[in-house]
Amino acid sequence: MRSTLVFVVALVAVGCAHTPLSPEALDSLNRPAFIARIEEGAGPRSVVFRDDAASYAGRLKKLDAKEADRRLTLKLEKGTDSERSINRYQVADTLRAHVVAELPNSAPWTRLARPTQVASLLESFLVDEVPANAPDVSRLAPLGVDSIIEIVVEDYGLRSKGGKAGVYLYGYAQLYRVGGGVLYRRAFFSDELRAGLEGLDPFEVAKHPAVFSNRLKTMLQAIAHQIALDLSPAVRAAQRDAPVPSDDEKPVTPTEEDPL
Repeated sequence: MRSTLVFVVALVAVGCAHTPLSPEALDSLNRPAFIARIEEGAGPRSVVFRDDAASYAGRLKKLDAKEADRRLTLKLEKGTDSERSINRYQVADTLRAHVVAELPNSAPWTRLARPTQVASLLESFLVDEVPANAPDVSRLAPLGVDSIIEIVVEDYGLRSKGGKAGVYLYGYAQLYRVGGGVLYRRAFFSDELRAGLEGLDPFEVAKHPAVFSNRLKTMLQAIAHQIALDLSPAVRAAQRDAPVPSDDEKPVTPTEEDPL
């Protein structure tokens, strides 16, 4: 699990349009709030059989590729009678929770608005649905919120190439003041097939949707790690400017496999 995460982290791609967060801008914030959401029609989606029809024609037999994707999409979204899949609310909230967990224990992150209060005011306590439109952040006024960290999933699901299926996810993160002004923005995307990870059998995924869920959770953790680094400019700068240890000071690499 850890080795897979490291590999995915190294290959989480980021968009060219990037507005970095400065330490000065971060210091000016008093009470941020996190919002994570999935856009309407963003997923989960299966484009496995339509995009790679030739690879599965024999196994699909007379079943239309579009219908096969529709059935697989339902499994990705709802799971089966015996095995649940990760739902839309969980996808968004997992991203939020991982980012928060990796932020430094310093201001303004120690003054974050409570997620339960934010969710209550925005009426986002929904399991199978997540608000598709941008939330009305004016509702957060009673909490004294002055800034919003928003993470948006624009598209995610399963695709295939050459008979191998893989999870993908596209989206962006941004930090802006409630009164206006974007302080940070990062577009991100992650694609297992582009990363060269082991492909999945979509027919097995249909039987065991938890395989999709587990792969997606690893991807979400990797993306959250990048966002947390972006939101910690002082920590990132300190790591960048730290002196490189000499050969005598470098830790010895264990020869045995790490048991963790």
